[in-house]
Amino acid sequence: MSVSRTRTRRGAAILAAVAVAALALTSCAAQSTGSGTSAGTRWKLTEQTAAPSGDIDEITWASYAEPFSLDYAYAFDYADNQVLANVCESLLRLNSDFSFSPGLAEKWENPTPTTWVYTIRQGVKFHDGTDMTADDVVASMSRILDPEVGSSWYSVYQNVKSIEKTGDWEVTVTTKIPDSQFNQGLGGSAGVVESAATLKKLGKDYGNSTGGVNCTGPFQFDSWKAGERVSLSRFDGYWDKDLVAKSGKLDFVFMEDANARVNALKSGEVDGTWLVPMNAVNELQSSGAGDVLYGVGTAVQNLIVSNLKGALGDVRVRKALLMALDRKNIVDAMSSGVGEPTDVHTTESVWLNADPAAKEAAFTDIEHYDYDVEAAKKLVEEAGAVGKEITIVTAPIGQEFAVISQATAAAAKSIGLEATIKTMTPSAYTTLFSDPSAREGADLFYTVWYLSSPDPLEFYGILRTGEFSNYGGWSNPEYDALVTKAASTMDAAERSKLSAQAQQITNKELPWLPLMTSPNAMFMGKRVTGLSPSINFMYYPWGATLGAR
Repeated sequence: MSVSRTRTRRGAAILAAVAVAALALTSCAAQSTGSGTSAGTRWKLTEQTAAPSGDIDEITWASYAEPFSLDYAYAFDYADNQVLANVCESLLRLNSDFSFSPGLAEKWENPTPTTWVYTIRQGVKFHDGTDMTADDVVASMSRILDPEVGSSWYSVYQNVKSIEKTGDWEVTVTTKIPDSQFNQGLGGSAGVVESAATLKKLGKDYGNSTGGVNCTGPFQFDSWKAGERVSLSRFDGYWDKDLVAKSGKLDFVFMEDANARVNALKSGEVDGTWLVPMNAVNELQSSGAGDVLYGVGTAVQNLIVSNLKGALGDVRVRKALLMALDRKNIVDAMSSGVGEPTDVHTTESVWLNADPAAKEAAFTDIEHYDYDVEAAKKLVEEAGAVGKEITIVTAPIGQEFAVISQATAAAAKSIGLEATIKTMTPSAYTTLFSDPSAREGADLFYTVWYLSSPDPLEFYGILRTGEFSNYGGWSNPEYDALVTKAASTMDAAERSKLSAQAQQITNKELPWLPLMTSPNAMFMGKRVTGLSPSINFMYYPWGATLGAR
């Protein structure tokens, strides 16, 4: 399990290796929107659960896998960020409705198209008791650009020319070209501020189980017992008095086995999880141990095409495979019908500031890949791909992984392809998104790609030629130019018109195969309450909101 320590390019939208859709019944929602029925079960979207009645000594949370790293430069997945969000903070704070509010930067300005100025918050302490300064901000941000670090977040900074301290409490970032996406990336791990002294002291041990981290969040890092758990404790010197942790301790226990997680949730051994095994939703809800909740998400479930040199290099074969997948039945099998098939790579929820006409075109003026095996067979024959082999990589993370891999293999065989399923451990599966050598021999692998800002360009930027997360090496010069122009367009409505064109191109060429959209689901046990089930938990200190029910 290794990551190349060379300069990489990675999109601001980071991969999630686990599906998060789930059917939910909510009984403790303070506010909720949306309701309906599916497979005879009532459900509703939850914005925010009821406020806690008081503090609680300790909370134990289940994670589907051990973090790869708590180093913000590499944190890119659920297992990493659900922990890191409670310990380390960014310059901007991403809220549950996907708006931004001040974080470690009290304010930010864009006085010229190529200049971003951040006023740094005073009176903030790191967990070792030292004061945070503008120098720490410069050191933390500059580290993303260091080729020796090889950060997974380099793409957020790829247009940065300089990062300078321009006042006692001011940092100015100058970009080579206007970059609309840079500031939005600072609401995630790319905007984390760490102590410059700690970075220097720990060196290569920073962020691992030996060194840990020293940040400014409501919880501080205590220990990491490899293969077992990460333990955090409340930081009494936290600056935001409205978000002081209500729990004295927060432990993350690693449970790769889905059945073990379900049993631990039902028994009360753990207080919750962000990744609900799809086949256990109704079982959990009827157990009386707590509530399955889901909120509005930004995720699209995809099959990533990681090999364009094989059978899937022909767009006709990619289209055929998508047409051979009965995605409506897959949704029913995976999530009792909660969710819906999609032919594009973003959700409408991230087009908040878009031009209405552009948004409509992005979702309607596209090709639709309805279930049609006979038409798909003809495409494979036209491509001369009958009998060619593809390898589908999966992992025993949840029922959805088994459903997707088996359905894809069956669909491939139904149109004349030969398909093999290769199974990895959950931890090994995570490396598919960071280590090119892990993807050798893989043609397809399943993911849920979520966006962390209200802009679809966050996704489309990652599919430009040479981007770190363009795993299959897809390349389209027209697309590259279009997305680059969009990124330099500072007006959100005008930018959305270009983003709509990008969505139409990827819908036509299918560098990834979009499957479905679904809500962000989690389970909260009956001992605790206080959080929002929004996907913003990846970057927001959600653990601090949890207290006694």
